[in-house]
Amino acid sequence: MAGTNGFSVSGYGPQRSTMSRLMARDSLARRLDWPILLSAVTLSLIGAALVYSATRNRTELNQGDPYYFLFRHLLNTGIGFALMVGTIWLGHRTLRTAVPILYGISVFLVLLVLTPLGATVNGAHAWIIIGGGFSLQPSEFVKITIILGMAMLLAARVDAGDREHPDHRTVMQALGLAAVPMMIVMLMPDLGSVMVMVMIVLGVLLSSGASNRWVLGLIGVGAAGAVAVWKLGVLDDYQIARFAAFANPALDPAGVGYNTNQARIAIGSGGLTGSGLFHGSQTTGQFVPEQQTDFVFTVAGEELGFVGAGAIVLLLGVLLWRACRIARETTELYGTIVAAGIIAWFAFQAFENIGMTLGIMPVAGLPLPFVSYGGSSMFAVWVAVGLLQSIRVQRPMSA
Repeated sequence: MAGTNGFSVSGYGPQRSTMSRLMARDSLARRLDWPILLSAVTLSLIGAALVYSATRNRTELNQGDPYYFLFRHLLNTGIGFALMVGTIWLGHRTLRTAVPILYGISVFLVLLVLTPLGATVNGAHAWIIIGGGFSLQPSEFVKITIILGMAMLLAARVDAGDREHPDHRTVMQALGLAAVPMMIVMLMPDLGSVMVMVMIVLGVLLSSGASNRWVLGLIGVGAAGAVAVWKLGVLDDYQIARFAAFANPALDPAGVGYNTNQARIAIGSGGLTGSGLFHGSQTTGQFVPEQQTDFVFTVAGEELGFVGAGAIVLLLGVLLWRACRIARETTELYGTIVAAGIIAWFAFQAFENIGMTLGIMPVAGLPLPFVSYGGSSMFAVWVAVGLLQSIRVQRPMSA
């Protein structure tokens, strides 16, 4: 039977499939966590301005092109955004089945760093030079595979309904999976990345429902391991010097303590509202090393002041708050663990990066998520955002 408008009353004729597709698109858009997405985009754009301010006059770095780092930062952000879209399209559940392949690739890449293909940047032998001015830091992607791999193992029997919590054998398998790439990264040595991975492992275990004895035991083992690493001379001289400068800020202010002293001067000079974007004397004078990467927060503190630096912290807080909601509201343990691992990663790395510029944490060579210049780190954090969005998108409508 046809209606007065010429369409089938029961099926609305040939346009029903089109309407269904439109509703499906609307449903996907509605399920996305827009505060996370907007916070990440805003942080990346703020980072572009700060990176440009820090590098526009650095002719020894920008090859004579003041926009060199700006364009590359925006390019990295665009690629990262595309990776997020691809991650959402694949879905965290599909990636769960691909964990063995992803894990094998990530371990292979970090092993390549220890070969002649590896390169040393700022004291850390943690890079693979690709060519054309591009390089790859595999340890950034190891963070993702550790999260996915541990989540796959710890949630397998729980999500299947066989157990309420992971058993001791499963926890040991998950810890072994994480330990292999962490030990390789430690050999580089890339202490900062190892610190982040340790926090990821703790966050994953806490969210999995595993016995608290494992968490307490890991904290004890970690403390003993830190002492052993110090005593056995595993750390390089520059890393030991960084910890010494953190313990004694007055130690060698023109040498090992130079970075942190200049960072505090830059942030302190910004006051409440800052000296204005592109008008920071410390930044323009190039007093703070690595301002486009590890010390990018000093540009915000000097040129945007307490208000601008606080806005960055606020945006990171919004992102973490929404990620906590995703972890709490998902109905599968696997999704909860993945989200918790990302939360632990972002929270600790942001705290360490900002803390080292303020002198409350030792210098560890970690970028500020979304803000610092760097392709590998930018790609990894956007993939993590894609995982968070996938967990939210694929949850039941009633959740």
